[in-house]
Amino acid sequence: MGSRKDAKESKLAKHENTDDLALDQKLKRKDYEEELRELHVELVKLQEWVRHTGSKICVIFEGRDGAGKGGTIKAITARVSPRIFRVVALPAPTDREKSQMYIQRYLPHLPAGGEIVIFDRSWYNRAGVERVMGFCTEGQARHFLNIVPIVERAIVESGVTLLKYWLEVSPDEQTRRLEDRIDDGRKIWKLSDMDLKSYTRWNDYTKARDEMFAATDTSWAPWYVARSDDKRRARLNIIRHFLSQIRYEDVERKKVKLPKRKIDANDGGETRMRFIPEHY
Repeated sequence: MGSRKDAKESKLAKHENTDDLALDQKLKRKDYEEELRELHVELVKLQEWVRHTGSKICVIFEGRDGAGKGGTIKAITARVSPRIFRVVALPAPTDREKSQMYIQRYLPHLPAGGEIVIFDRSWYNRAGVERVMGFCTEGQARHFLNIVPIVERAIVESGVTLLKYWLEVSPDEQTRRLEDRIDDGRKIWKLSDMDLKSYTRWNDYTKARDEMFAATDTSWAPWYVARSDDKRRARLNIIRHFLSQIRYEDVERKKVKLPKRKIDANDGGETRMRFIPEHY
């Protein structure tokens, strides 16, 4: 197993010297796809190790609107099983959930053995959008910041590996991305009334972010920050860092060989099928 581990660490350290990534310019699609393909192979190895060992991993993604959380999560989950990698993106709380302990509705979604759960926004909504936009009182927000490190310590001590990522986007790049959503019919659904209201509160979000870091950046559940003005570079950096935080190993697999099969030449199946029009 040592040689496999060394090979994995060698791949993850391939671009430790960032000069070869030309940081002064956006990463080209071809280079991005080549790097992503190698990382996808590692993510599949991680998936099989988690399934084999019954490990529990929870990953939280937070950041400003347009920071690239959704695209990063898609890049992580593109080639893995949704049964192992579960993405949780909760809607607004119901009246019943509003009456519960704040973090209660998130707890049932934490990973069981053999699962990796990714939160596309999480209980940290209370420290961010809810606090800034007035959906909770200042007292409720401060109470949350006081208790969440205790809750996260309990999560970690239960055997869950908890990773928290904040995607940091610049004001100019956020503006460009939100304007792009207005003009692109494929993305307009991403731009809500709340996004427009939040857009004017940059400084308030900065203050809320800084206070959140100060209160919840702990030794057992630290925050990791990724610059995301270059989406492709950010995705690769986050995936590489994520993989580096888990001490996974290759799981032995039997060699796969397709068995022989017999197909009748005139089974007549296609004559009973209703084919769609072939416009392309």
